[in-house]
Amino acid sequence: MSKKRYKPEEIVAKLRQADVLTSQGKTVAEAIRSIGVTEVTYYRWRSEYGGLKGDQVKRLKELEAENNRLRRAVSDLTIEKLILKEAAGGNF
Repeated sequence: MSKKRYKPEEIVAKLRQADVLTSQGKTVAEAIRSIGVTEVTYYRWRSEYGGLKGDQVKRLKELEAENNRLRRAVSDLTIEKLILKEAAGGNF
């Protein structure tokens, strides 16, 4: 069985659809089944994307990507600094 990757906007739409179904009187399990995801996936999505709107999700993903890029840059600079410090401390 192949995995389906949903875009963040699609996830928010599915969460809204599940909310509508539960407000119409369906149980959470029935709502989850009707949107076509597992219960674990639903609760993971809800914890990550719970109260967000589509544009907020896009901004969140952009910020996460920028944060990862900056972390990599800091770690690279730290490694370079340690290498230079070690090279400068030796007697040539």
